[in-house]
Amino acid sequence: MLSKDLMKLVLIASPLAWYGMSKLLRSFAYRDDINRWIFAAAGIIAVIIAFVTVSAQSVKAANANPARSLKSE
Repeated sequence: MLSKDLMKLVLIASPLAWYGMSKLLRSFAYRDDINRWIFAAAGIIAVIIAFVTVSAQSVKAANANPARSLKSE
């Protein structure tokens, strides 16, 4: 569930970033168009990084000894 929510946030941020950057770049005299595939690729890479990070933390928490955690508290 945690990774699904994180993926939603990352996938929502990519189109918003493209829209914001295209608005910002329109104000410059010398500008270059931004391709949508660049933001799509960045969004996919961000999703992969987020999924790997959440998965690693989940495996680490699942393999941890709960008795050791309770003893230190």
